[in-house]
Amino acid sequence: MFNRRRSTILGPLRRTTRSRRPGSGPTAIRVEGQPADPRTPPGAGETSTAEQEEWLDADGNVLDEEDRGLVYDLGTLFDRRTALGLFGAAGVGLLAACTSGATRTGTDQTSAPTSATPSGSSEPTTDASTGDAVSVTEVPDETQGPYPADGSNGVNVLDDSGIVRSDIRSSFGASTTTAQGVPLTFSLTVRDAATGLVMPGLAVYAWHCDADGNYSLYSSGVENENYLRGVQETAADGTVTFTSIFPGCYSGRWPHIHFEVYESLANATSSGRILKTSQIALPQEVCEAVYSQADYPGSTRNLSGTSLTSDNVFGEDGGITQLATVSGDVSGDYVSTLTIGI
Repeated sequence: MFNRRRSTILGPLRRTTRSRRPGSGPTAIRVEGQPADPRTPPGAGETSTAEQEEWLDADGNVLDEEDRGLVYDLGTLFDRRTALGLFGAAGVGLLAACTSGATRTGTDQTSAPTSATPSGSSEPTTDASTGDAVSVTEVPDETQGPYPADGSNGVNVLDDSGIVRSDIRSSFGASTTTAQGVPLTFSLTVRDAATGLVMPGLAVYAWHCDADGNYSLYSSGVENENYLRGVQETAADGTVTFTSIFPGCYSGRWPHIHFEVYESLANATSSGRILKTSQIALPQEVCEAVYSQADYPGSTRNLSGTSLTSDNVFGEDGGITQLATVSGDVSGDYVSTLTIGI
């Protein structure tokens, strides 16, 4: 009834495999556990080998079927996994007791369990699109500067209707003036510095100067404007995105964007607790290209008088955790991204 017979437990017997390949001539016998003929290529004959088994005693003599004992009898009825599942540990112990002190030539080939994570590895995954954990350094706390408009220095724009928005190029409310300059879309992804996980449901308030280096609500001539300011809630991937213009460079500072992170949108619009105040630095090469445009008078001169390492905010470490990645060109839109840890 069975074409092949296989021992299911260890025994004192040796099993040999008689392999016959079509057209290969006389039958060759190899004792299991011994190396195969090195002249045989790996995988050769795997689909065309017919196998027969012989059972030998300790002296190498072939045993008759009736002398092969319990090990052989069980092997004719069950394969290894069926026997183990049926009898369990107790059954295997009983069979082992029946053949105590037995050994078998050769080693059973078993597969180790498959793990989704390498054993002993504590490295987090890096798929940002799914929000999985990544290694991230906490962004430094920086000054909010003299023009935050968050109620800490005079005017508070955060409680105004219309401040929650993604396109911050125009003023809202009494004025609809649109700030002119090279288009810039900037995104900020917020992660927990301790775990590396994204932080959805927070709020980010961002603001920056216009192409002339002026801040709305504060600088002369734009006191009645509130453009280039806005609040967004972090999405499921921890990211907020603002549509804006590239900020100009004013004397004494490296080109930058201010931001504050709040626990929630409700907290941001009601003077709630600030989790992080910091700034985004913009790359020099991009700044030089943008400031060659007519909308940015004076920015090229101001940029030449400062550097990331001499800046009074980014100078301590050159803005290593605050320097954004920017792509694009002056003929189209620039896109800026930065991931921060808080």
